[in-house]
Parts: sequence; C-alpha cells; structure tokens
Amino acid sequence: MEIKVLHQIMEWNEDVSAEVRKVLKEKNICMINLMGSPGAGKTSLLTALSERLKADWRIGVIEGDIAGQIDAERIAALGLPAVQLNTDGACHIEAMSIQNILPLLPLEDLDVIFVENIGNLVCPAEFDIGEALRITLLSIPEGDDKVEKYPLMFTETGCLVLNKCDCLPYFDFDEARVAANYETVNPGAPLFKVSSRTGEGIDELAAFLSEKIRKVTAG
Repeated sequence: MEIKVLHQIMEWNEDVSAEVRKVLKEKNICMINLMGSPGAGKTSLLTALSERLKADWRIGVIEGDIAGQIDAERIAALGLPAVQLNTDGACHIEAMSIQNILPLLPLEDLDVIFVENIGNLVCPAEFDIGEALRITLLSIPEGDDKVEKYPLMFTETGCLVLNKCDCLPYFDFDEARVAANYETVNPGAPLFKVSSRTGEGIDELAAFLSEKIRKVTAG
C-alpha cells in the first residue's frame, strides 16, 4: 500500500510539474533548481551569481526552507523579488508548491527564477518542479564521497558545482575522485569549481547559466 501511495504522489507531481513548465514557457521564463546540503553555500552562491547576471537578466528567487525567512531576506536586500517557501518539515519542494507560489512573483517582469531547494542530498532529486535546469552544489567541507553515497542527486542534474574551493588546502578532498564518479553517473555533464567568498569560478558559471537562460527565454 505504501508503494502504491508513493507511486500516486510521484505521478501527481509529474502532472503538476508539466503545468508549471507550460506556464513558464508561455512567459519565456527559465527556472533553475539549486540543490545541495545545508551549509553548502546555496544562498551565497545565488547572491554571487545574481550580482553577475542581473545586468542582463531580470531575476526572481524562490527560497525554500523548512522554517524561517533568513535567506529570502538576504536575496531581497539585493533588490530582487523573492518569495519564501516554508515546507514546515518536508525535506523537499514539490511542483504544487511552485505552482501556488508563482503568482506571488512578477512573472511578466522576469527572465529567470532561481529556486533554492531544501538542504538535502536525497529527496529534492526525486521531484521535478518544472525547472529548465538543475544545479547540484557540493561544498569542499562535505567530503569527496558524496557522489558515491547519493548518486541520484548527481545523475539528475545539469551541472555540478564544487563550492568553497578556497578551502581545498585545509581539507582532505580528492577532486579527481569526485570528477571520476560524476563522469560515471552523468557522462559529459559540466563541473565548475567556485568560491562564493573569493569569486573564483563564478564568472564561468554565470556565463554557462546565461547561455541556458538565453536559449529558454528566446522561446
């Protein structure tokens, strides 16, 4: 019975994600789903990317958290429209939540919506929310074994971002191991090394995202 219920939930989510994707396509909006562990630096990365992208693109943000609105306040301080989505305990965002929250954003004035998913390396990868691109964020302090432990998160993504690379001298982190495991589960997918604190690699990642946004918004 539990398997049947789960199957029904997944099918329902797929139906709603298709509806979300249709709305975004009609508005020529590129939605990007940013996934990663708590403390991986998702909000800091969004801040750094927004500073690079906002000159060319109109950006909105959906901040997902179990509780609180700290991250949404940080984004709003940049002058970007931001909406806080609290799941009240759920470990991921579902398409229905995105569908309900989209009307709270000025869709006619946006080119791209970043969704900062709940901090988790498991559940968010299982739920399509209607995004055009997924980004998986892995920070150096988390360790180099995460692709092997949580393969779905790294398989179901458009690119992998290694964040906090300025910390590499202080951690026993094998970049080659991560790259090899990532290539195994997601052959040919791009990998970026960045530091939100120092700015290393942010321009390259921003350029990659800008090209994706350009393709989607062109219709």
